[in-house]
Amino acid sequence: MTVTIYGIKNCDTMKKARTWLDTKGVAYRFHDYKAEGIDAASLTRFVDALGWETVLNRAGTTFRALPDADKQALDAGKAIALMLAQPSMIKRPMLDRDGALTASFKPEIYETLF
Repeated sequence: MTVTIYGIKNCDTMKKARTWLDTKGVAYRFHDYKAEGIDAASLTRFVDALGWETVLNRAGTTFRALPDADKQALDAGKAIALMLAQPSMIKRPMLDRDGALTASFKPEIYETLF
């Protein structure tokens, strides 16, 4: 099984998810948005699989700091453009297990996946 976890190194939720994977002995590749960015094809795949409402982190400080005009009339295209411009707005972590995607980290959900 190929596992990739997408996120930002200093995010507390990312640290918890990576610690969980390490403790369980799950081999994975970490894709750091800050260092590697994210391409439109990957982000579109996330949105197609999970919906832009799940992928866009509207609770984070990056989204909340946007001008009101950028937050209005959101749809998949606008959400993808916002996340491409500022990957910090992508829900973290995004877990890819052989193409099957899971957004966010909850230990009980990860237990069912591995």
